[in-house]
Amino acid sequence: MPTATSDPVLDEPTWRARAQAHAARVETFVAPHLARRDSGVKHPVHDFLFTYYAQRPAQLRRWHPGFGVALRGADEHASLKGYRREDDLVAVSREHVEGQRVLLETLARLLRATAQRAPQFGCFGLHEWAMVYRLAEDGTRHSDWPLRLGPEGTDAVVETHRISCSHFDAFRFFTPPARPLNLLQPAPHDRADLEQPGCLHATMDLYKHAFRLTPMICSDLVADCFELARDVRIMDMRAAPYDLSGLEVDGRPFTPVRIETPEGKQEYVAAQRSFSERAAPLRARLLAECERLLAVASVPA
Repeated sequence: MPTATSDPVLDEPTWRARAQAHAARVETFVAPHLARRDSGVKHPVHDFLFTYYAQRPAQLRRWHPGFGVALRGADEHASLKGYRREDDLVAVSREHVEGQRVLLETLARLLRATAQRAPQFGCFGLHEWAMVYRLAEDGTRHSDWPLRLGPEGTDAVVETHRISCSHFDAFRFFTPPARPLNLLQPAPHDRADLEQPGCLHATMDLYKHAFRLTPMICSDLVADCFELARDVRIMDMRAAPYDLSGLEVDGRPFTPVRIETPEGKQEYVAAQRSFSERAAPLRARLLAECERLLAVASVPA
């Protein structure tokens, strides 16, 4: 348990200011989602980060200092999973970190392997197209939105391109006839063998890895990963086969990236490179946190 004579202690005004700044930062994204949810309005781009991923808006809003920092006057944290109180201090417990060793080892292995692999930029976002291959428009995941090229045109794009998705959580949503067309057959057990830093979904998943490490890491890193995932999701759907031309994102018209054209492919690859570069330091920070926490979990109390 951190104490005033060992690990840092944040007094109540200090940590509450940081918590409020974090809540205000993510509220920009949380509030519109909750308003749409209350109104029964679906958003094919932004809902993904709140529905596909398991972290609820209230959890995203809550700030944590991470293991190794104690809070004074934080009664509301004392009852949260992973925390322990000692006198007037509350902090993430060593016992909680020790109990997460399997998760830490698994994430460290995945993050390290992905970071060491050269990024690949030749998929052109065709995973979204493979998810609707040979489906009628009313059978797609976003059936309220038509396919930009229609069903036949969409199928033709899939059939005339090289499909090379390396990410299992994208591949598992391929339609049955699309799966044999993929050069790889990703499975849950081989993520560390296949995931690569050019993949948009691997980059979005940094947010998932970050919130799974909560409350052992500082919420500032979780918010950094969330913001990157949000930007990546926008590109993911700009390159998708849906006609989202009637949609606005952040007050701007939602324009497609026409990956079926040479110009669209160039635009997609440029975005992939940019996201890969932005993701690299976040992936490194997450890996460093896993290694720091594993060192704690490996040392007898």
